[in-house]
Amino acid sequence: MTKFSELNISETTQNALLRMGFEEATPIQEGTITFGMEGRDVIGQAQTGTGKTAAFGIPIIEKLDPKNPAVQALVIAPTRELAIQVSEEIYKVGYGSRAKVLSVYGGQEIGRQIRALRNNPNIVVGTPGRILDHINRKTLKLDNVQTLVLDEADEMLNMGFIEDINTILASVPAERQTLLFSATMPAPIRKIAETFMKNPEIVKIKSKEMTVENIEQFFVKAHEREKFDVLSRLLNVHQPELAIVFGRTKRRVDELAHALSIRGYLAEGIHGDLTQAKRMSVLRQFKDNKIDVLVATDVAARGLDISGVTHVYNFDIPQDPESYVHRIGRTGRAGKSGMAITFVTPREMGYLRIVEETTKKRMTPLRPPTSDEALFEQKKIAVESLSETIKQNNLEDYAGLAAQLLDQYDAKDIVAAALRSLTKDVDETPVTITEERPLPSRRTSSGNRGGYKGNRSGGGRSQGGRSRSFSGGTGGSRRSSGGGRDGGRRDSRSRSNRTER
Repeated sequence: MTKFSELNISETTQNALLRMGFEEATPIQEGTITFGMEGRDVIGQAQTGTGKTAAFGIPIIEKLDPKNPAVQALVIAPTRELAIQVSEEIYKVGYGSRAKVLSVYGGQEIGRQIRALRNNPNIVVGTPGRILDHINRKTLKLDNVQTLVLDEADEMLNMGFIEDINTILASVPAERQTLLFSATMPAPIRKIAETFMKNPEIVKIKSKEMTVENIEQFFVKAHEREKFDVLSRLLNVHQPELAIVFGRTKRRVDELAHALSIRGYLAEGIHGDLTQAKRMSVLRQFKDNKIDVLVATDVAARGLDISGVTHVYNFDIPQDPESYVHRIGRTGRAGKSGMAITFVTPREMGYLRIVEETTKKRMTPLRPPTSDEALFEQKKIAVESLSETIKQNNLEDYAGLAAQLLDQYDAKDIVAAALRSLTKDVDETPVTITEERPLPSRRTSSGNRGGYKGNRSGGGRSQGGRSRSFSGGTGGSRRSSGGGRDGGRRDSRSRSNRTER
């Protein structure tokens, strides 16, 4: 791989990258930075997790004049979370140059943003609706924009922002550099490129490079009514440090987060109907390891970059392969290993085959653990925990108490009692998860209906739309303090992404 020192980047920016722990450029960075530094338009076709932000952030910082009080670069992102994340990373890239970066997005009080815009930021990162709002209010002046970035353009298309984007593009100077990033290139995105870009260079990351190689990928074949108990057992067996569970709809996210809390996990959910303050609070808790499991829809989690995620569980298989790659890209970051487990109902096996054809990688069938097996794993964890405590040898303060116990009880009984206290009880608290209809049947590119004859688990027909109470399963890795929040409320039909229904 190419080192940043070989890309004609200033020493100031190189030092900032070293502070961030970056030494070598990813493929999308290498291609984009080279063209970006030359002032050429670029179309970058790559997934989240490939290093896109630094790919366009570095050329922006390198061309920036910090003494010029005008907005010199505008970055458009599909979601509030991504806008915040991008602005934070560009700020870090421009640490030595003292670049002033501002993020603007819906859900935050606009008066505060107007005041911040008066402080003359050099770079503005925002969502389409809020950027357009500031343009109409004349609080955001784009006359001096030299670089325009469209990040995750296909997602903005899916969310219905295409008209807003066209309006914004028409509001910036014609003589500018445009960098467009998109995982896929549907016709409306190609039209934007043809209309607003000049002889763009194309930097395309092949699908085999999109999927992080150090992520173990498994699938569990299970009927809809079995999935939650299987998820509970897997969480107990895997004991993830941080995990993300993806659900297809807002209702699904609410119910899953609530059900996991009932079973003893520290879990919270995020989706498009939550207030911005609530979403940011949940993400902050997750980053600070105050919750173990984040439950999210695709839109809410788009672009999230949270270090330390060890496991991703696709409770619902996504409708398209690109979303799958985005989801599993939340783990296995910065060279670390990760695990992705996808739940598939028998009628959805065609989607699994399509995902595999796109990623060029077969998923390994995973037999879900039984309740007894999950409990056995918890006992093993208790043994390991006790052994580790003994190895640490900080037991002087407890030696007297141990001697007293040995005078009263058999040593084997004492150890057994210690292990019993460290093993989580089986939690059979009933929970309610509304069953979702399976995705409509799809054919693979070879024309055959998808279908493994992989592991079988359980039987019965999935009943779309009915509620069913589940019992069984085991408790979470950490107990929540204070009851779960109300997770049974229905989602409102907002104007956010349709897959968040």
